[in-house]
Amino acid sequence: MIRRLTRVLCLGLTLTALGCGVQPAGRVDAKRIPTLYPHFEPEHAYDVPTDARRWAAQSAGLHAGFGDTDRSYLRSEVPVVRESRSWEGTGWRGERLNALVLVWSPDSLEQVRLTMTDLVDERGHVLSGKHMRPQIVRYVLSDYPYGAQAPRCESRADRAWLMPDRLESFERFDLAARTVRPVWVSIEIPQTTEPGTYAGDLQLTSTSQSVTLRVSVKVQQPVLPPPHAWSFRLDLWQNPWVVARYYDLEPWSDEHKALLMRHLKLYAEAGGKYVTTYAIDSPWQDASYTVENTMIEWIRQRDGGWRFDYRIFDDYVSLARRAGIDHSITIYTLLPWGHRFRYLDEATGNYVYETWPPTSPAYRSVWHTFLDDLKRHLQEKDWLASTYLGINENPLEDTLAAIRVIKDHSPEWRITYAGDWHPELNGLVDDYSAAFTVQPDDNAIEARAARGASSTYYVACWPPTPNTFVFSPPAESRWLGWYAVARGYDGFLRWAYDAWPADPQRDARHVAWPAGDTYLVYPGGESSVRFEKLREGIVDFEKIRLLRTMLKKSADPQVQRLMGELDGLMNSIGAARELDEAQAIEALSVGRRTIAALSERVPR
Repeated sequence: MIRRLTRVLCLGLTLTALGCGVQPAGRVDAKRIPTLYPHFEPEHAYDVPTDARRWAAQSAGLHAGFGDTDRSYLRSEVPVVRESRSWEGTGWRGERLNALVLVWSPDSLEQVRLTMTDLVDERGHVLSGKHMRPQIVRYVLSDYPYGAQAPRCESRADRAWLMPDRLESFERFDLAARTVRPVWVSIEIPQTTEPGTYAGDLQLTSTSQSVTLRVSVKVQQPVLPPPHAWSFRLDLWQNPWVVARYYDLEPWSDEHKALLMRHLKLYAEAGGKYVTTYAIDSPWQDASYTVENTMIEWIRQRDGGWRFDYRIFDDYVSLARRAGIDHSITIYTLLPWGHRFRYLDEATGNYVYETWPPTSPAYRSVWHTFLDDLKRHLQEKDWLASTYLGINENPLEDTLAAIRVIKDHSPEWRITYAGDWHPELNGLVDDYSAAFTVQPDDNAIEARAARGASSTYYVACWPPTPNTFVFSPPAESRWLGWYAVARGYDGFLRWAYDAWPADPQRDARHVAWPAGDTYLVYPGGESSVRFEKLREGIVDFEKIRLLRTMLKKSADPQVQRLMGELDGLMNSIGAARELDEAQAIEALSVGRRTIAALSERVPR
């Protein structure tokens, strides 16, 4: 009788709990259940057309034409372009040109393929089709709409838009009804190409239709040096652990290093100059999805002394140098977030975390011990002359205190700082990257150059424009190189090259930062529209520098007129503190025409 009453009571309590909304143990709240899909999708397809009438007005079948690489074209909107069937580009020998083909249809299309003929000039010289590389542009999720002017340093997980950004090699693709597929076409002009105008065809075919487009490239006399020889100081911070995490590999295994080599070569091909290394574990407030680990293990020995393990540091620097990135090594950071330091206690095998403000005796003592050993190691590797000790965005008083500790150790140490401009740091910092929002004036930049100190600038999650978010107009990425020219900077810095969020190939959103803020390239060594446009701006920087040298003594009135126009454009760009798409595109259009005209006046 008692057991029967107990069973009834338990059943009643269970039903009551369910009726009152108490979830059974282990049950997941319905609002948190991930959506299931029957197959993997290379990109999300959540968007729908906002103007069905424009799609209804399109004739059936395959549509194709050239778009503008300075703009973005949304996946479900009929592109606002006339179906231009021809494209003309102008470039130097050794330069890479980029074109954008748009493919769209009100109907679904299958097996769309692209083939390109050789380009031939009137004398029979050939620019081989093997130098032309088409890639489809994949769409990724963004937390802000295209051209957003007022994003903050935060992510908005409650909303999303699809933006074209990731470049992917392909043989063929299917096109869903009422969608657009951009195709990015890169044309490499070998340095040995004879100057002239080369033309050929680009053909798009589906299972039932074809469209032929015309491509023309004017190759000019000047030669662009290879990326390794570029003077532009490109500093994109790397996080090699993210590559291991994404592919589920043992960090620093042979497989991991093989992927890193492919990954770093993309950076080297854009003229990357700085190898990002870490002497401190998790220096940036644990803000990355995959936290940056230390490359130099600090070990407190049983006798109280210190030793330092450089194996990962040596591996990464050597790997980057083999990839072609051998100009500078930056070691972060003298000032980790919250002055937090980690070391391995040899006696217990445990990691110990301590707080050492830069004014503390412990900071001075331990850093001097570390710098003694680091200097010895760098001298053995013949790396000391190319090494900087790095500080990033810290209060002025902390930065000054840390620099005093370093300079007291040895005046040979070179220091790089990224943050707001402070005149107090000017004479102490060898390599200064100023925030776009708080910069030095022209006189300060010129004075730094005169004494051999380098000056660059950076954008981060602020300002909204100019920037390199996935929702930024692509023109802004190219404009950054022009801004460096206009202000007399040596280059540009950005966090980060590859701090990928959870699903970078399909979803650029990050919990803490606007979409695309944390990376410019994708897994597998895949580039992006933003990265290619940034590279174009770097090439413009190099061409302007070389033209000024080659035409410095020219008495040609046309050259003098064009140089005057270029200087006027530089004054306009250098005065900018914010940017919209139309301004960026107009400035780049004028600049490209001026460069092309000046290039025609270079003596043979």
